Amino acid sequence: MTITVFIRYQLDPFKRAQFEQYSKNWLTIIPKCGGDLLGYWMPHEGTNNIAFALISFESLAAYESYRARLRADSEGMANFNFAEENKFILTEERTFLRKVVA
Repeated sequence: MTITVFIRYQLDPFKRAQFEQYSKNWLTIIPKCGGDLLGYWMPHEGTNNIAFALISFESLAAYESYRARLRADSEGMANFNFAEENKFILTEERTFLRKVVA
C-alpha cells in the first residue's frame, strides 16, 4: 500500500525566500534518497506563512529506510542545517495518508 506524507509548514513570513531555496534543494535530494516527491507548494495569495510538501512511498517501512538514507546524505544534512541555522520553519506537521481506492 502506497503512503503519502503530507507535510504542513508554518513559516516565518519574512523568510519565505529562504524556505523556497530549502524546498528547491529537496527537489533532487528526496528522489535520490528514495522518495517519490510530488512537490512543494509555497504561499501565493492569502495566508503568507503556510507551505506544503507531499512525498509518496511504497510503505511505511520504505519511508523509514528513506529517512535513514536522508540522514546519511551530505546534501540532505546540509539542507537540514540550513533550515536550523536560518530558523525560517516555525513548525512542521507530518500526516501519513493512504489513497482511497474502489
